Amino acid sequence: MPKVTSVIVPYATYLRVYEPLAAFPEPERSHWARYARRTDRPSYQDELRRALADLAPVPPVPVPVHESEDAFVLDVDGVVCVCPWRTRLRGWLALDELSEELPPPVMDAVLPPVLRRQASQDYERWLAINPDARPWIRTATWQVPINWFVLVSDEEREYDKGASADSPPVLRYRTPMVQARRRVARGLRALKEAMNEGPLIDGLVDVGRWLEEFHPRSLVELDYGGLVHAVPAGALEDDHSAADVAEGIAALRRGDGAAAGQAYARLVERWRSVRDLRSAN
Repeated sequence: MPKVTSVIVPYATYLRVYEPLAAFPEPERSHWARYARRTDRPSYQDELRRALADLAPVPPVPVPVHESEDAFVLDVDGVVCVCPWRTRLRGWLALDELSEELPPPVMDAVLPPVLRRQASQDYERWLAINPDARPWIRTATWQVPINWFVLVSDEEREYDKGASADSPPVLRYRTPMVQARRRVARGLRALKEAMNEGPLIDGLVDVGRWLEEFHPRSLVELDYGGLVHAVPAGALEDDHSAADVAEGIAALRRGDGAAAGQAYARLVERWRSVRDLRSAN
């Protein structure tokens, strides 16, 4: 069962890109430089609270009226790198995905059609002015997409089991952009040699194109986020999914289909309990 915690928990995972300040044009670069010096920067929990607050009114606010001016900040070898939240853009994109996942009657009950039409029209107008816009953060619920694990290595795994309910476990990977792109290219070669097409190839192509949009000296972060609360502590500590994916791809490269199948079976078994929680009442 998910852990009891005072922390807001959406069972979501995140793929983030942190870009160096040099990647941003002015005046945005100066804004992020000032922002990085702040000592009161909000956390991802603060972002979640704001999003949930927008859904509380009647009618709800499916997409923020104004774009967020917040970001996550990291010091990468002495270089300030930022990952803008872009909550409004991500809200529009998530709304499109939600419409594909939920049956129309359920969707209408969650968000009335008039609200969805207004959000869609707002997005079309905004996109006409910002045709090259893309999010710095990708989100997945109740899973870590397999293609995300291709970007990282088990040696880059960071695990902290947490000290209390207010200090939950953390499981994440961080890797330089050049490494992530190289792994995407190698993974695609191995997969395409082993099979003509499939969802894993499509997903890896998509995430590879997304990575190409960012500065080559960026940092890529795969964060289990709130999903750590859906996985028992022992299972979380023993979770080396990135190693299994790397082993499977290496086996495909060698032409060893049996070893690749075994690695994939370990992944399926590990994530089965999480998928079962998703559909539990």
